[in-house]
Amino acid sequence: MKRRARSASPGPGIATRRYYHVPIAMRIIGGLALLAGIGTVLLLLPGVSTTHPLTLQQAMFTSVSAVSVTGLSVITPSQDLTWFGQAVLLALIQMGGVGFMVVTILILRALRRPISLVDRLALRESLGLPERQSFAPIVRRVILSVFIVEGLGACLLWLTWRGQLGEGRAVWYGLFHAVSAFCNAGFDLFSGLTRYPYGLPRDWHTLTIMGTIIVLGGLGFPVLADVVTWRARRRLSLHSRLTLGMAAVLIVVGALGIFIAESNGHGTFSQLDVAHRWLYATFQSVSMRTAGFSALGDLSTLTPASQILTVGLMAVGTGPASMGGGITTGTVVVLALLTWSYARGGHAVQVSGRTLPVETTRRAAAVLAVSVSVIIIATWLVLITNPATLDQALFEVVSAFATTGLSLDFTGQLNSIGVVIIMVMMFWGRLGTLALILALARQRPPSALGYPEEEVLIG
Repeated sequence: MKRRARSASPGPGIATRRYYHVPIAMRIIGGLALLAGIGTVLLLLPGVSTTHPLTLQQAMFTSVSAVSVTGLSVITPSQDLTWFGQAVLLALIQMGGVGFMVVTILILRALRRPISLVDRLALRESLGLPERQSFAPIVRRVILSVFIVEGLGACLLWLTWRGQLGEGRAVWYGLFHAVSAFCNAGFDLFSGLTRYPYGLPRDWHTLTIMGTIIVLGGLGFPVLADVVTWRARRRLSLHSRLTLGMAAVLIVVGALGIFIAESNGHGTFSQLDVAHRWLYATFQSVSMRTAGFSALGDLSTLTPASQILTVGLMAVGTGPASMGGGITTGTVVVLALLTWSYARGGHAVQVSGRTLPVETTRRAAAVLAVSVSVIIIATWLVLITNPATLDQALFEVVSAFATTGLSLDFTGQLNSIGVVIIMVMMFWGRLGTLALILALARQRPPSALGYPEEEVLIG
């Protein structure tokens, strides 16, 4: 009998199997990179810019900043983009913020091969997925919560701004800033307008509405879902309690620190009454951790004490599985509890009658170590390639890493190498922690071979 010759070219089944062997983290990174590439092409289209077309560098930087929901920009959207260009920017912000998480869940649902237990644990913790719940209800809840928060926020902002902007313009501005605030993106359409020298209007209604939307976007969907269903269960999860508590502490500490630093004779609050000092300090404390809106105008005029406080709060960032970036409040809380437990001689991290898994504390330490290393390296690279001071470079890098978008008026001074460095940091800040957790989760099985212990001096 004659055997049939095998085809030399791989069939679709082999190609499919090869696709499924691509690590999940690489697929997520590739998806975000593809979204940034599409955004770059869209921003280069005719009719996007008000005057001359955007350069490739401007379009790429703006696209990466939008899909990473950062807000750093080398252009002024209110002056340089047409209505169509602003709509493209808004779509990129929405897809980069909410859409990125939803698409991630849909990709996981579409996987045909079995997902290992370690992958499930890593993905559930990084995205805030419940342990025994299908992906479809999560997607529906995410989309519903986004529509409710952004829709209500847009309506409230429209009511606030229609008297000064007009009905039609107030509708567009309300929608744009509600989406930008909930996604913690930091892009606004007021900067560059002569009527608004500080960017956002600084009235009580605007800052209260925007601050509330920013806080909701920074808590994370698991916390929001927990709060919504609290009446039925009468309890919050440990994650929600720690996240809400840490967010409240950071807001109070940030507001108090800015109030004190800027209320002296040389601070920006020296000519303001006490009520407005607290208003601006509280909003800035809420916004500086990841949203990137400023109620104080040029941040380079802040005192050094406020600037270093801003860097610290930006580095911490928001809650896990939220719109923001940074080291995240979850990592900081776990490390703080670990330190407290060690100081008291405990063998395990215990809080509220619960014990944290050892793997959680190990991942938190790894996230902190890698994040600090990346910030230091990126700051050094900016300093050797750009005529920048240490405070400018560090502020810019941390702002990009935390997807905050605040700047000491330095973004426009970056050369091509500096622009690339900041784009990499923005990209890392949007998915770096997720990619790191997935990479750490893909470990080899523990070896049965053990080695003798030996001390290494620390501290």
